[in-house]
Amino acid sequence: MSGQLAVVRRELPRLLERLERIPDIRDPHRCRHKLTVLLLYGLLMFVFQFASRREVNREMTRPQFEANLQLLFPEIETLPHADTLYRLLRDIDVESIEQAHVEVIGRLIRGKKFRRYLINNCYPIAIDGSQKFARDSLWDENLLERTRGKGQSSHTQYFVYTLEASLAFRNGMVIPLLSEFLEYAKGDTDNNKQDCEQRAFHRMSERLKQLFPRLPIVLLLDGLYANGPVMQRCRQLNWQFMIVLKDKDLPSVWEEFESLQPLQPVNRLQRTWGDRRQRFSWVNAIDYEFTQAGRRHLGVHVVLCEESWEVVNDEGQTLTKTARHAWISSRPITQGNVHERCNLGARYRWGIEAGFLVEKHQGYHYEHAFALDWNAMKGYHYLMRMAHLFNTLARFARHLKEIYAKLGARGTIAFIRQSCAAPWLDPERINVLLSQPLQLQLE
Repeated sequence: MSGQLAVVRRELPRLLERLERIPDIRDPHRCRHKLTVLLLYGLLMFVFQFASRREVNREMTRPQFEANLQLLFPEIETLPHADTLYRLLRDIDVESIEQAHVEVIGRLIRGKKFRRYLINNCYPIAIDGSQKFARDSLWDENLLERTRGKGQSSHTQYFVYTLEASLAFRNGMVIPLLSEFLEYAKGDTDNNKQDCEQRAFHRMSERLKQLFPRLPIVLLLDGLYANGPVMQRCRQLNWQFMIVLKDKDLPSVWEEFESLQPLQPVNRLQRTWGDRRQRFSWVNAIDYEFTQAGRRHLGVHVVLCEESWEVVNDEGQTLTKTARHAWISSRPITQGNVHERCNLGARYRWGIEAGFLVEKHQGYHYEHAFALDWNAMKGYHYLMRMAHLFNTLARFARHLKEIYAKLGARGTIAFIRQSCAAPWLDPERINVLLSQPLQLQLE
């Protein structure tokens, strides 16, 4: 328990100092709990993976749990009610919570905690969208809408959708970074179009550049972003990218690739990666023409990976399976960088989708609203993503490697939560352990 929570405590002083700068608009004469205590309480409810405000009230206020929590976090003098946190999140600037989250990641980057996992000396950032939850009632004007069903059974459904950015490293470590909420009014209202992922991408890219102006970045994107405006935006921001190229996307690029690829036999590489036999082929400097305030041209580089491997079916027969992948690269492909850019970079774009799976179905309750108020809902979301950050760092920390290997991620967090509710913690030993500075070493 001390090892897990020491990861939080390592950043806690600077985190609370940053959160303390959030303007508190409550009446100071009627406030029982400091703003930082309430936000720490909200962070811990997601660190311990409670499913709802009601469960937090039921479990964390039990005498033994409260006593152990105060032992581990002396900043919490008394536990607040979950509704008190809701009222705070409803009224404060919740974007400051995400700003504090980003500053934690910035300190980790400056401390070179991720340098072993870079791709061509760049930080791999995957961006993808995900639905948070849907309702049949319009509880806020920011909601997106769609029609469900056909004919007389059709009805309008309202939903929350977010564009997420995460650091996706080749060792499987996925670090939540930024969230951009899609809002109806941010769409093309003149043409009666609501917000979309493409618009949200340009907003997120602007924020990302402001937050990390000099950070070398390679974006890992799916086929939705294989278009001229997105690639032009990355070039303007001096970012690299690896974008999935589907068979029916960018037909002019595919035509050029298929015409030139047989004429360039030197642009090939065969290798084995794990149990897969791979055959790479690529064509550099393909001219791609697109429309954006006039006709524009981009030079793009396309790489194709064809692979095969054997599997044994239920009848004991050995079958050969094949797969085909293609990407658009911002940098020319060579025999020296094709493995790193494709296998260790672009292929690990799946990490953000695995992160969605974890947040939705493995304890973080991504699809639970926690509050039907737009500002409060976003606040809970930012706290959840920050908790996921700390739990991910703990999962890949060297000093916790054995217990995570033995119990798994959810099992370890459940064990720690159960221990916090139990009477067997030795206060003297816990104080000694938590007083020791943690040198965070990631595996």
